[in-house]
Amino acid sequence: MYNLRNAIVCSLVAIVAGCSGGGKGPSNTPAQTGTGSPTTSAPKTGPAEYTLAVSIYAGWMPWYYANEQGIVAKWAEKHGIKINVVYMDYVPSVEAFVAGQAHACVMTNMEALNMPAVSGIDSTAIIVGDYSNGNDAVLVRDNLTLKTIKEAMLVELTVSQYLLARGLEMEGRTEKDVQLTNVSDSDIAATFLADESKKAVVTWNPMLLQIEQNPGITRLFDSSKIPGEIMDLCVVNTEVLKADPRLGLALTGAWYEVLGMMSQRGPTADAAMEQMAKLSGCSLTEYKSQLKTTAMFWTPESAVTFTAGKEIQDAMEKVRQFSFAHGMLGQGAASADAVGISFADGTIQGNKEKVKLHFTTEYMEKAAKSELEPK
Repeated sequence: MYNLRNAIVCSLVAIVAGCSGGGKGPSNTPAQTGTGSPTTSAPKTGPAEYTLAVSIYAGWMPWYYANEQGIVAKWAEKHGIKINVVYMDYVPSVEAFVAGQAHACVMTNMEALNMPAVSGIDSTAIIVGDYSNGNDAVLVRDNLTLKTIKEAMLVELTVSQYLLARGLEMEGRTEKDVQLTNVSDSDIAATFLADESKKAVVTWNPMLLQIEQNPGITRLFDSSKIPGEIMDLCVVNTEVLKADPRLGLALTGAWYEVLGMMSQRGPTADAAMEQMAKLSGCSLTEYKSQLKTTAMFWTPESAVTFTAGKEIQDAMEKVRQFSFAHGMLGQGAASADAVGISFADGTIQGNKEKVKLHFTTEYMEKAAKSELEPK
């Protein structure tokens, strides 16, 4: 999740060749699935073919299950298209989306603004799946506090840095008071645990749980203190979505089919979540623990209510101001208004002539009304 502008050129070769390894999680992520490099337009014969890039995170594991169980393929077939789901590290997945190597991608609201939107890629968040409610945290050794920490390991220019900044702000401090060490999401848990001289780390689940289970490590500050500010989205290239809404319908159908299964207590839900846990490298008990700190929108109705409300606009206002202050909106950005963000009620934050990130309730509303099946 580092700054795309410095990394995209050198990473494209790896993306096209195919990536494996941990996404928002450990390095033992299952290998990429799919049929090679994604297409950027419909093939001349057969159904249109699209790619969804996903990475490991508690709130995104339903996508892995949906892929492994053929649920994504089923919904795609219903709509006469093909959807390849590829498993990637988080940074490369968003880079692939920006580069046109993926048509849809799971990402946070902050990366949706700072990577595709800033890069000029018009994108639409068709599903607001959850917000982090304790899944992102600052962990410390030696009982340090937000007033006493002097250094921290994290993935720079990401929601981890945002979380730390918000915590320090509440204590009257700024990031200038803390020396930051940039570590990749795949390496952060092992690196922090191997070096006891490092006293603070900021990360997300499942690495968070992996670190926190070790003696002498305590949770100092987490995303439950800033509810609704770190959102997890399914984002689709707007041009692709407008040209072929079937992609949005199929993705939304697959998502809510799995969430409906998970929200029903019993052996079927446990079996589904156990597979998700294995795919993310943890036990069922650990995965359920991670879900407790994930404010999942289990129904499309609840997701619509949140996405159509004022809370999401307040959160994005904080995020865009933070992004501008940290130089994430581009070198030429004169203010936080450099990039526009549109919301479901028609409100626009920032530049109305350069709206590059859209929040919509259209597809979630169709799910609520059972209107996702092809007519």
